Amino acid sequence: MAKLFLRRRRALALSGGLLAAPMVASGIARAADDWPNKPVRYIVVFPPGGPTDTLSRIVCAQLSELTGQQFIIENRAGSGGNIGADVIAKSAPDGYTIGLYTIAAHAISPTLYAKLPFDAAKDFTGIAMLWSVPNFLMTRLDFPANTIPELIALAKANPGKYSFASSGAGTSPHLTGEMFKQMAGVNILHVPYKGSAPAHQDILAGQVDMMFDNIPGPLGLMKGGKVKGIAVTSKERHPAVPDKPTIAEFLPGFEISSWGGVCGPANLPPAMVEKLSALTKKALDTPTVKKAFEQQGATNMWLSPQDTAAYRANDEKKLAPIIKASGAKVE
Repeated sequence: MAKLFLRRRRALALSGGLLAAPMVASGIARAADDWPNKPVRYIVVFPPGGPTDTLSRIVCAQLSELTGQQFIIENRAGSGGNIGADVIAKSAPDGYTIGLYTIAAHAISPTLYAKLPFDAAKDFTGIAMLWSVPNFLMTRLDFPANTIPELIALAKANPGKYSFASSGAGTSPHLTGEMFKQMAGVNILHVPYKGSAPAHQDILAGQVDMMFDNIPGPLGLMKGGKVKGIAVTSKERHPAVPDKPTIAEFLPGFEISSWGGVCGPANLPPAMVEKLSALTKKALDTPTVKKAFEQQGATNMWLSPQDTAAYRANDEKKLAPIIKASGAKVE
């Protein structure tokens, strides 16, 4: 009798699970259809005031307009974007905590950092790419060099004397500086900050000599006459500063651009991912965002969820040899 009772319990449990599975699936589908029905938390992995923060706010404002729900920016800065990325990775996969996909945390950090609290490939759902921006080299106003050749000559004559700021160890501005050191054969001290905004303040105060940064930040400072603009890191000259050369004009093959996208934690419901991806495309295609991106020197780079994940993986693979060759490592 006991064995018969146990068999009946197992059969009932199995049938209950089979009956529940369609209900769970339909619940997930309804959640995706209804999303968002409350405010969405959007994690920006750098401090307020920097280029990625500005561009994120432009997109989130449009997403709020399209959905009727607030996309609320929460800045969680530090460790080259890794602190904020970890918040995204460890959030519930319900679509109400999403955030910034970055070249820093998701393509550079896996090689640069000896240990990370997340797996860039497994712990995130890539939703869409948003923008691409080249970096721009700016210096303090009284810096002795005005061109790339002058800078290289000055640095070679004074090894270790000059410094370059970055928005954090492991960010694309940091890696850009390391590439420059390698290709130009110079020794310049790296000074990492917790985001672009505090680094800008120290350039203005003359505490650091130069900075490679996403172009939106330097553009504003240069137009305000607060820094000297030297060169862009893209393959070709940038339309926002057509009079400024590329670094590649003096160091052939030098090219690096930053990118930003939107991601969520792993296991986001596919229907929700597709819905958010389509919404981001719609947001990027609005005249408001197009104009704002143009003013910030950013290029619309929307990609599908599948292509977004592939782009991240390819960039990690491409950048790994550069990071290793630089000798840069964060323990």
